[in-house]
Amino acid sequence: MCMPQFKDNTIICLPTYNEADTLPVIVGELTRILPEAGILVIDDNSPDHTGDIAERLAEKNPGLSVLHRSCKQGLGPAYMDAFKYITAASPGPEYIVQMDADLSHPCECLPEMLNACKTADLIIGSRYVPGGGTENWDLARRCISRFGSFYANGLLGFRISDLTSGFKVWRKEILAQILKFPVHAAGYAFQIETTFIASCLGARIIEFPILFTDRNLGRSKMTAAIALEAFWYVPLLRLRKKRYRHIALKIPEKNGVA
Repeated sequence: MCMPQFKDNTIICLPTYNEADTLPVIVGELTRILPEAGILVIDDNSPDHTGDIAERLAEKNPGLSVLHRSCKQGLGPAYMDAFKYITAASPGPEYIVQMDADLSHPCECLPEMLNACKTADLIIGSRYVPGGGTENWDLARRCISRFGSFYANGLLGFRISDLTSGFKVWRKEILAQILKFPVHAAGYAFQIETTFIASCLGARIIEFPILFTDRNLGRSKMTAAIALEAFWYVPLLRLRKKRYRHIALKIPEKNGVA
């Protein structure tokens, strides 16, 4: 597979598993809002043939490419495969966006988030800073999400309001450095783990307010197993803190990282 042809220095990563209903909609929105950005769909052999739909979309959109994976292995491995593929390209895009394909993340925020990333290494689309919020969530879902960030912040010594957010803009340089670390989380703990490593590298991190809208099409990927992974994985990250900082000190160049 060749790197997508695009004029801009941005690529948007969309991991998919059974997103046949939403993928054409979000690709249309992204193409309208950021017409020169590349789009990379990472499909885990979806039973509803999302991968085939992505290929048909790619025939009409030269900026869209599809990375097919053999089976469902989790959000983290899907993103890691995409990041390795993108950072290996030369010169490649400078900004890498990660977002869900289920229309829960507001595409219209991307131009401002990309602009903010000019003075940072990582922009987090945050539901829990002033101006941010959630829509169509019941009280239990809000409490679980809030507790997740509170729990991770307390154990890891962070002051980031939305550690579990999956809507991010990265500079290529910081992602290339993160790939030097062992990243094992498969579910939403992946969001905490990569932000944690970025912090160990001294990255400049900014939270940008977003309105997260719960999906109306398809089924949520949140399961008890995913929530449990985040619960036990955070203490493990705390134990690795010294080791990660030691690895960070050995990285000879931290281009663009404060």
